[in-house]
Amino acid sequence: MNKPSPLYSGFSAFTALLTIFIVNNSYAESQPLSFAQAIKIAQKNDPWLDGSRHKQQSLVSLSYAANTQPDPKVSIAFANLPTDSFDFSQERMTQFKVGVSQMFARGDSLAIKNQQLKLQSQQQPLQRQDRKSKVVVTVGSLWLDLYRIQQSISLIEQNRSLFEQLSELVEASYGSGLGKTRQYDIVRAQLELTRLEDRLNQLKLEQNRYQGMISQWLSNFSFENTPAMQPGSKHNLATLQISSELPKLTLIKQSTVYHKKALETEQLALLIAAHPSVLAIDKKIAATRKSIDLAEQKYQPQWGVNASYGYRADDQMGNSRADLFSLGVVFDVPLFTNNRQDNGVKSAVSKTEAIKTEKLLLIRQLISAFASAKGRLLRLNERQALYQERLLPQIHDQAQASLTAYTNDDGDFAEVVRARIAELNAQIDFLAINVQQQKIILEINYLFAGSIVLSQKEGS
Repeated sequence: MNKPSPLYSGFSAFTALLTIFIVNNSYAESQPLSFAQAIKIAQKNDPWLDGSRHKQQSLVSLSYAANTQPDPKVSIAFANLPTDSFDFSQERMTQFKVGVSQMFARGDSLAIKNQQLKLQSQQQPLQRQDRKSKVVVTVGSLWLDLYRIQQSISLIEQNRSLFEQLSELVEASYGSGLGKTRQYDIVRAQLELTRLEDRLNQLKLEQNRYQGMISQWLSNFSFENTPAMQPGSKHNLATLQISSELPKLTLIKQSTVYHKKALETEQLALLIAAHPSVLAIDKKIAATRKSIDLAEQKYQPQWGVNASYGYRADDQMGNSRADLFSLGVVFDVPLFTNNRQDNGVKSAVSKTEAIKTEKLLLIRQLISAFASAKGRLLRLNERQALYQERLLPQIHDQAQASLTAYTNDDGDFAEVVRARIAELNAQIDFLAINVQQQKIILEINYLFAGSIVLSQKEGS
């Protein structure tokens, strides 16, 4: 079984591995776009990542604001002013009153809210890692599709020149009257050239479609700036040409994929549990658990203090009156908890359990994707070995034998054409197998993206 060769690229956390193969971004306009360059540009131009950073900063700022007591309230009033004369010194009860009141949050609700928002902000770096990994899979797959189409076009162009030579050979043989060449053979040669031309047009249509799909990842458009490619990236998206070198990707967990004995579901779940998207849900669960703590704080009374100072003027006889000072404490008593506090806690608990099911469903989905990708990769490896070791050499030998027989006036031209078409189709199929193999490796590496994060932390 042929196994992929050494590691060429990685994902989100794989950026450190990718940089080994990424050249300076200031490449010439005529240079084709390589696999690594496409991924680097796509990750750099992804506006989702900028939005995630802003969300994280917003949540961090909110966490600081949430850990602050409410502002005190100040009141200013004229109290007990007589309405018959509005004379400030007429009555003893008349005073100019200034008061301050301050309410305090229930229990530890401020600290808990602060922790909850910080946990929510910690989801964003993990989601960015997952996003970068998905960009590698998406852009890498598009690049590989363009590579397949570009190489298929090249193969057909080479075979078209061969069919043109065969057509000239048939016409010369028919014109000389020698051999068994018939007019039918000339028509057949021209027909095959026309079919090749149509096949080229179909591939170019497909090429234009994939160029449009990959262009959204490579363009650097914003409403503040004029549309342009990333500085240093001078490729024209309308006529994008990619490198003719197929990247040789390898599996992050090669031993896991090619192990004779399949891993148990529980073991596989432990490996996948380190995936950034799963870790992001863990942070979400932890943040939601804080909602339970917040709901429980509502059983605690809310306290407040107030103080006021009342100034009184001298009486009408000029006698001094004492100013007044008041100090008080206010608090509520949560007595009727059945309809509010109890149901609030139940709601928070249920919400936490619901998010736990999200994690379970995601792990199941990733395990299922691994099982599917592993099976497809093993079958592709078998087909690759079959094509490389037996099918391609046999078809080539058949094509050469049919051509030799025809040139020696011992064969049929239709057999020559069929053999050449079969060889071309086999070459294109083998190319598609190699490309599909690399695409599946991208998919499997995405599933084990957390393994690279862990290995980098251990080595740091």
